[in-house]
Amino acid sequence: MAEAQNIPAGSTTAGAIAVAAESTVATRMSAPPSFDVADFPVPHGREEEWRFTPLARLKGLHDGTAVANGTMKAQIDAPEGVTVESVERGDERIGKAGTPVDRVAAQAFSSFAKATVVTVPKETVLDEPIRVALHGEGGTTFGHTVFDVKPFAEAIIVIDHTGDGVRAANVDILVGDGAKVTFVSVQDWDDTAVHTSQHNALVGRDASFKSVVVTFGGDLVRLHPRVTYAGPGGEAEMLGLYFTDAGQHQEHRLLVTHDAPHCKSNVVYKGALQGQDAHAVWIGDVLIEKSAEGTDTYEMNRNLVLTDGARVDSVPNLEIETGEIVGAGHASATGRFDDEQLFYLQARGIPADEARRLVVRGFFAELVQQIGVDDIEERLIAKIEAELQGSV
Repeated sequence: MAEAQNIPAGSTTAGAIAVAAESTVATRMSAPPSFDVADFPVPHGREEEWRFTPLARLKGLHDGTAVANGTMKAQIDAPEGVTVESVERGDERIGKAGTPVDRVAAQAFSSFAKATVVTVPKETVLDEPIRVALHGEGGTTFGHTVFDVKPFAEAIIVIDHTGDGVRAANVDILVGDGAKVTFVSVQDWDDTAVHTSQHNALVGRDASFKSVVVTFGGDLVRLHPRVTYAGPGGEAEMLGLYFTDAGQHQEHRLLVTHDAPHCKSNVVYKGALQGQDAHAVWIGDVLIEKSAEGTDTYEMNRNLVLTDGARVDSVPNLEIETGEIVGAGHASATGRFDDEQLFYLQARGIPADEARRLVVRGFFAELVQQIGVDDIEERLIAKIEAELQGSV
């Protein structure tokens, strides 16, 4: 089943309003963004932003019963010239990129002891990635990390999550004017881990930001990648891949807010699911505000269901408040293997199991190759191969 819609250049305001009326408008949350957890009611599961999430599996992150009693082993490898600081919550850089949009993110903001700020100086071009390794050793932890990439700098940032535990965090990425940033977040948790996080990116004038989210592990993973623009000419590319196994719940809720003129965004997320009660949720929201003339945006989600018993909820939303845009559109599709592809491969002597593996590899290859970090790409390909051994 597929759903697609395109708004070409020169669309009228009336057409834009029609699109807004058709969308679910999930950009409107049940409570306004806030740093104060008391401003959010305890969710009951019927709210738009919570209706797909199994609240009981959040281990108390949503209702205030979770207590910071765990251990998170953190290691940061920063290239020369990059500074790493541990700061108090009053630091002006904390929260600059965005405000918590739900109770869990606000709980994470209210509960961290100190934040980590990683700064890339102006006009610095890094030859090596900034690597942040977070390994859970049990219990509940909260965190806040800020990556401050100054104007005209270039950096690749990798956050790698492994181990076990319950984790709620906020990550801010400040992309200075003319800067170029690739941000990679890998969720390779143990099967019993719980992870929620809000990623806030503020993209400066004529800056470029690429987000790559990769989710494999965890019992429940719920991520909020979000982008806003600090000036005209900014570009954002949001890529993601997820492999949801039996019993896992993996939820990615994206929002791109076009609030500056002549900016671009492109969203591509792909997922594969296998096993009983594997559940993937993808919510893609794009809001084009009245001031964002000249916007060019597109979002797409593709899901490949490998076995019976798996479920996908995919909801693309597009809200447009001005007709003066270059283009806008969205698409979503979920299905099984393409029989024609399989027939083509088998007709050339490739066994059925290997043909299916080739199809899945090709399905993910486009996104993996855009990460830009060789060892991460190789590790993900190996992880995909390992997952496929169980079903294909």
